[in-house]
Amino acid sequence: MSGTLMSGTLLSRAAADVASEIAAGTLPPDAALHATIAAAESAHVGPDGLNAVLWSDHEGARAVLAEGAPSGALAGIPVAVKDNIATLRMPTTCGSRILEGYVSPYEATVVARLRAAGAVIPMKTNMDEFAMGSSTENSAWGGTKHPLDHARVPGGSSGGSAAVVAAGVTRIALGSETGGSVRQPAAFCGIVGVKPTYGRVSRHGLVAFASSLDQVGVFGQSVDDAALGLQVIAGVDPLDSTTVDVPVADYRAARHVAGDRPLEGVVVGRPAEYFPDSLDPAMRALLDRAADRLQGLGAELRDVSLPHTDLAIPVYYIVAPAEASSNLARFDGVRYGLRVDEGEGLRGMYEASRSTGFGPEVTRRVLLGTYVLSAGYYDAYYKRAMAVRRLITDDFAQVFASGVHVLLTPTTPTTAFLAGSKKDPYEMYLSDIFTATANLAGVPAMSQPIGRIDGLPVGGQLLAAHFDEATMFRVAYALEHALGAEAHR
Repeated sequence: MSGTLMSGTLLSRAAADVASEIAAGTLPPDAALHATIAAAESAHVGPDGLNAVLWSDHEGARAVLAEGAPSGALAGIPVAVKDNIATLRMPTTCGSRILEGYVSPYEATVVARLRAAGAVIPMKTNMDEFAMGSSTENSAWGGTKHPLDHARVPGGSSGGSAAVVAAGVTRIALGSETGGSVRQPAAFCGIVGVKPTYGRVSRHGLVAFASSLDQVGVFGQSVDDAALGLQVIAGVDPLDSTTVDVPVADYRAARHVAGDRPLEGVVVGRPAEYFPDSLDPAMRALLDRAADRLQGLGAELRDVSLPHTDLAIPVYYIVAPAEASSNLARFDGVRYGLRVDEGEGLRGMYEASRSTGFGPEVTRRVLLGTYVLSAGYYDAYYKRAMAVRRLITDDFAQVFASGVHVLLTPTTPTTAFLAGSKKDPYEMYLSDIFTATANLAGVPAMSQPIGRIDGLPVGGQLLAAHFDEATMFRVAYALEHALGAEAHR
């Protein structure tokens, strides 16, 4: 078998199966890494092609595997990591000029856990600057192209990670979520994207955007790949006081879908607010098909309401910029990153460094956040937004307390849009209309492919109660099994 054919064959198999064979010695330790490097070259993931990968460390990954046969749940499996997650050997620039060339002196907890499970980290991926965006067009290093249609965006802000998984370069990649930045690009690219419960995965080493919303999420080519990735990185971390010491269930327990009615007893809610009259009829039809399949597997469908859903975007775009204005104050040209000193004193250096280093979207959100936190406006905007955030959280709590196990909704209001087509910032912000609520409420959510419209992928979103990722994955496995090839056509 030729090397190219073997590479393609390996990358078409579940990460868990390949890792098991590498750990057992059936496959060479570097087999999966070799396949990923070959696929990356073939897919042109660098700046001359998809522009999905910013930094590579193939030699470092090879050196790790040369030290001995890897072991663990991800033995020898390459995992791509978003550029705002700290690594020791590659830069961590958050897609921004202000951190150009910055290499972290420590690694994020999620990266350390990947390595402990036998994974290697051969590349870091493109992103919207400081994770602010829904298209990966806001990167200082240029936008990322959609793997299926280079004229379109892959979504954002974790578009680079989504693109390398969708292009078949890796089976698993890490992204980050603040308002949908894993689920939205997963939907656009036709892959699986998971946002865990807030506090389920450590944020230590994730460069902060909005601390009460930020989370590390996982992309996978399949539900099982995503479940495996989350299984490895989940759990309490003494380095992050916001993690919660709740036992991590076996997310892969339901991977073998058996029987005619594997979802007997599961109640699937459909919130009316996520199915407005304006929803694309073709997208509604795909969601109806998914719901019918779940019902055929034994699930009970129930219409429910999350009445404060329409307030999610206004609340999100007060809370997130407010926290960003505080978190990004550290990038001042003094401690690390870009310094522009034009000899006009300390204040002049601050202004020149930040004005030069930050792009327009980051500047816009910092200004907005500073405004809503300023004297005279804090009570009118931020305090009120936090009160409404509590109402959104209570909506979810009441629905799940009523006996609903998971919710089924669209992930996005549209399929992947053309690059450069959304000039109005608010129009871009509406890309997160179905995803931001889960971040505001802190509940787990995931997107998985449920079909296509005009050849472009459509994602269906599942949401569950706090720390009940296991039930969410149980439903996702069953839906993936029921849809089969229909999920990608």
